[in-house]
Amino acid sequence: MMWQIVCLISGQLLGFVNYIPPYATVTNQEISTGVNYGSGTAGIRDETGSHLGDRVSYDKQLLNHAKIISRLSLLQHNMTFTQEYLKKCVYISVIGNNDYINNYLMPNNYPTSRIYTIDQYAAVLVKQYSKQLTVSILTIFLCCIVYLKCYNTLYKLGARKIAVFSLGLIGCTPSEIAQFGTDGRPCVDSINDAVSRLNNRLKPLVDDLNNDLSDARFTFINLTSISTPPEGVTLPTEPCCQLRADGQCVPNSIPCPNRNLTIFYDGFHTTEIANTAFATRSYTALSPMDASPYDISHLAQL
Repeated sequence: MMWQIVCLISGQLLGFVNYIPPYATVTNQEISTGVNYGSGTAGIRDETGSHLGDRVSYDKQLLNHAKIISRLSLLQHNMTFTQEYLKKCVYISVIGNNDYINNYLMPNNYPTSRIYTIDQYAAVLVKQYSKQLTVSILTIFLCCIVYLKCYNTLYKLGARKIAVFSLGLIGCTPSEIAQFGTDGRPCVDSINDAVSRLNNRLKPLVDDLNNDLSDARFTFINLTSISTPPEGVTLPTEPCCQLRADGQCVPNSIPCPNRNLTIFYDGFHTTEIANTAFATRSYTALSPMDASPYDISHLAQL
């Protein structure tokens, strides 16, 4: 959910006055400006997050996007026009955190950590992600921002401007720290190392997609760079609310008085001030490490 908020703020930076409506309720009058396909706990893998109940898997989100394209084409009475329209849209893909939080790091619920080593799991995720990127999606349809999961499918559905976000520093979330411990360090280094195995494969994936699909513009947004504090600075990881065992807030508990002083609201989700910082720096990179080859503001202008 936190990354959906980042995408929504990115939409505001791109000039959208209102938030992008969700797929479940979007009207025909609204779809030309964007559709939100995101689903809490969903991941690159279909089973991710299933222990928490119903959610819209990434593959289903891609099917939903295909249905939206069909509706848009009927409204515009011209599929060629619709395809040209989609090429001007900015697609933002933020996916994969739950494939660790609500899959690989939960051996009592999912077998992935017994089947794959850390490196093998990252390779499996990237392989699936790549297929779905040139044939499918999981992000937000801004002027069409769309949550994309599968880059290949996304491309085949008409996307040509696609920002692919890395995973965040999951090992620094209060819930993972409470569960695994840090041995005196600020974060759970073993979890951040596992996540880095996937992140380190994403930029080469983006480079390959740009080389293979010459009419598309993919870019890599490096959340690790964006969220890493300057050397010598330790960011607070205390949550704003009292946590339950599952990392959510204790019902009716009193939250912290000033959320602008905290990064995490509960065990996993960042506060608005943190989300705004992530989105702003994704939109306008402050360092060459933040985005490659473009930040979102320049991607939109292409």
